[in-house]
Amino acid sequence: MIKEMIVVEGKSDTAAVKRAVEADTIETGGSAVNKSVISQIALAMERRGVIILTDPDHAGERIRKIVSAKVPGCKHAFIPEKDATRKGDIGVENASPEAIRHALAHVHTAFEGSQPIIGIDDLMAAGMLVHAEAAERRMALGNLLGIGYCNGKQLYKRLAMFGITREEFAQALDQIEQGGLTS
Repeated sequence: MIKEMIVVEGKSDTAAVKRAVEADTIETGGSAVNKSVISQIALAMERRGVIILTDPDHAGERIRKIVSAKVPGCKHAFIPEKDATRKGDIGVENASPEAIRHALAHVHTAFEGSQPIIGIDDLMAAGMLVHAEAAERRMALGNLLGIGYCNGKQLYKRLAMFGITREEFAQALDQIEQGGLTS
């Protein structure tokens, strides 16, 4: 049984999570997260803690940002897009139980106001910005670090927010360089 409440988008996501682990969920009902749902999440955060597990798409990221802003201290779990896609449809409900368990076993806690360890120059040198394959490289890096896909500006913020070390960054970069892109 997972102690924290898991925030998901809908009923299909709850069903997928329950196939993978024994846990309680809170459904946002889509990207228009209302005050009642935020109140439930805030109470869950006080009593049990919260893990946000949303779809690896624009709407999922929007929900993640809304919940994180309204309820600080949430943990974050990410499923790579390739593991959450079936027949062109992206979502937690399409992920295998193994992919969900892996995401929940590798959660990150956001530390708001954290000072960046990896700078913009580091991201440029690593080909994460202004590079022909920058998007693919960011996706591979996000998957390897378990922080999800994001654009360059978001990557910079997430690396700081989740306290990714230079060593973790370098190891993931080495994997990308050695094995090609693993997005």
